[in-house]
Amino acid sequence: MKKIIFNTRQYQYLAEKVLAAGAYERGEVEVNYFTDGERYQRILSDVNNRDVVIIGSTINDESTLELFDLASSLVSYGANSLSLVVPYFGYSTMERAVLPGEIVTAKSRARLLSAIPRSNKGNRIYLFDLHSEGIPYYFEHGLYPVHVYCKDIVIKAALEYAGSDFVMASTDAGRAKWVESLANDLGVGAAFILKRRLKGDHTEVSAINADVAGKTVVIYDDMIRSGGSIINAAKIYKEAGATDIIVITTHGLFVNDGLQKLKNCGLISKLICTDSHANCRDLADDDFVVVKSLAGLICSVI
Repeated sequence: MKKIIFNTRQYQYLAEKVLAAGAYERGEVEVNYFTDGERYQRILSDVNNRDVVIIGSTINDESTLELFDLASSLVSYGANSLSLVVPYFGYSTMERAVLPGEIVTAKSRARLLSAIPRSNKGNRIYLFDLHSEGIPYYFEHGLYPVHVYCKDIVIKAALEYAGSDFVMASTDAGRAKWVESLANDLGVGAAFILKRRLKGDHTEVSAINADVAGKTVVIYDDMIRSGGSIINAAKIYKEAGATDIIVITTHGLFVNDGLQKLKNCGLISKLICTDSHANCRDLADDDFVVVKSLAGLICSVI
């Protein structure tokens, strides 16, 4: 019997792409709202003794609770196994406390999802290119985390748009290890920016670890929010002599007019992202952006 695929409302676009593979059955859910704003959900498909997959993310509090409510109810109605596909795990930048009293939201969200009742064959959660490698260790009570790397998508995009002669680069030394791994697989050089903290959140560039003069630079970052770090890095690589700059990210949030800022900076020729975040739904006709789908990767892991 085919696995049955459900989705939260904001991730219907990605569920449709996974369903197009033809190997899964569509799960139906009725969603309405009461006059006071409370959400009403009703599962219309029979899930008793079925292997169930839910596609949804924790991009905000409402989406997180929708995912939790749906998953908990599917188990209560007899799901044989439960797989949570979370293309973008929100709150991942709050994976640790830096200042006294800070709430580690990544941990509390992981604990919430860990409270989903256990299905007969157990529950799994698939997480894609996490911002921090430590996040999977926050899940508890038998919810088994699987960190899925989108490296193949990134590598293919780099080769497609930058050719074979380029430098793989990061915005700073914090992502250097991951970028170096990508560069080694591609057989190209790696570059990252060395920064020195001056005071508060002010920094200055002390060096670039590689020669980028006369070369195409491909900047990779796991997540782009407003684009400020990318623009600053692109400016530094340009000033160091880079002839062309291409940006690849897994999670394109593009908040606070981030996408427009990246376009207007005049430093970047192409931006490639995946469809892991719901904000990428309407970018298909944008000449500046190329959106690569996670659907094939999702099918391969579930």
